[in-house]
Amino acid sequence: MPSRLTRSSTPTSGGTRLHHDTEPLRVLLLDLDGVLVDTRPVMESAWHQVREAHGLDVPFEEYERHLGRPFADIMEQLGLADVEPIHQTYSKASTDASHLARQFDGVAEVLRAFAIADWRLGIVTSKPLDRATPLLAQLGVPFATVRTPSGVGRGKPAPDPILLALIDLGADPADALYVGDMAVDQEAARRAGVSYVHAGWGYGTPSSPAPVVAESPKDLLRLMDTGPFLEGSLL
Repeated sequence: MPSRLTRSSTPTSGGTRLHHDTEPLRVLLLDLDGVLVDTRPVMESAWHQVREAHGLDVPFEEYERHLGRPFADIMEQLGLADVEPIHQTYSKASTDASHLARQFDGVAEVLRAFAIADWRLGIVTSKPLDRATPLLAQLGVPFATVRTPSGVGRGKPAPDPILLALIDLGADPADALYVGDMAVDQEAARRAGVSYVHAGWGYGTPSSPAPVVAESPKDLLRLMDTGPFLEGSLL
């Protein structure tokens, strides 16, 4: 019987724990912005450039509400036309401001702990591949698959990128977990049939039904109950 992530009915000092009906999950898929890397300063700077260059009266807070979707979808949500020149401005400004991005505390160590425990790691993000690659390289972690809007399929909240990542890994939805920080991440996971944990340190709030929330990257290790830790590990 395939393993599934479920809420434990036994309270612990660390909050809600997750356990597995049979074997532990071995596929961990993660969003990038707001989960692994804090790119909000980059996005805010880039959107400021867009507003100036294209004469837009759309505050960054409105743009931020739709994070997690591909850029063209965000423009549609904002009712903006001429998407391509806006995207070109935004992409260049994002690259110029990329030095403002910072890893969230503990992210790299947590990912290495999962890799050491033989979990297969993958990225499912709405950031284009050319801008995602340098950020992922800084983490120094082996990702077995990276799915972005640069590939085939629809973007989040459609389930396509999560399902394509699972195909890349030869895994079933029941064997995987997706960590995101926006409601569109939660919806994409639900539609893909994948268990979801919300990154409480990220940019957005979850929708109903309320998912399990990890309060910090290190909290993922407690929530997912990976088993005995190596001497000198984080917990």
